[in-house]
Amino acid sequence: MNFSNPSSENICQLLRDTRSIAVVGLSPQPNRPSFQVAKAMQGFGFRIIPVRPLVTEVLGEKAYADLVSLPELPDLVDVFRASEHVPEIVVACIKLGIKNLWLQDGVVHEESALLAQQAGITVIMDRCIFRDYTQLCQP
Repeated sequence: MNFSNPSSENICQLLRDTRSIAVVGLSPQPNRPSFQVAKAMQGFGFRIIPVRPLVTEVLGEKAYADLVSLPELPDLVDVFRASEHVPEIVVACIKLGIKNLWLQDGVVHEESALLAQQAGITVIMDRCIFRDYTQLCQP
């Protein structure tokens, strides 16, 4: 079985239903794509939860070392990590009961995406959350 992303309509509906986004690999450096995308999403009204070890805060939000450390489940996990880290992130999402997983542009791990889908997680892979939100969901 091959992985396929949800339809554009379903992606937009997911984003409309999302309030909190845990951003795995969110850099505190303003020139990094993860920072720029998270800041833009924060500007659209999403609550950003930074997930990055050795950082205490990003974008005015307390940062957490990993998904297991989060005090509450986010509506969506957005991944800015190399593809080799996706399997451990998927395992954490399954264990925690996270329902939605977004793998940013260039983050591809088909086997893990299929595993997540089989566990009932909605997966979007190799797409930019900012670009999709602005192109698919803005009036």
